[in-house]
Amino acid sequence: MSQTDHGDRPDGPTPDSPEKTEEKRRQGLAYQGAAEAVAAIPIATGIGYWLDGRFDTSPYLLIGGAVLGFAAFVTRLLRLGRQLEAFDDPGE
Repeated sequence: MSQTDHGDRPDGPTPDSPEKTEEKRRQGLAYQGAAEAVAAIPIATGIGYWLDGRFDTSPYLLIGGAVLGFAAFVTRLLRLGRQLEAFDDPGE
């Protein structure tokens, strides 16, 4: 038997098991949701900062943007929690 002969192993990568695929999908959803939630705060704060400069209302729109961004952050995390629970309880 040569070194390149793999015996009875199939050539190429074997497909992942359904459990492994579901776990990867769940992890991807978690990372995406977390990234969206974290990005909401600086984006909304940045828009508030820009609007303050445009309308000369400093710091009111900056603070409003930060509050709006934090509210979007919390909302996204709550939604993410519900989505991840749906992976755990697919029958409901």
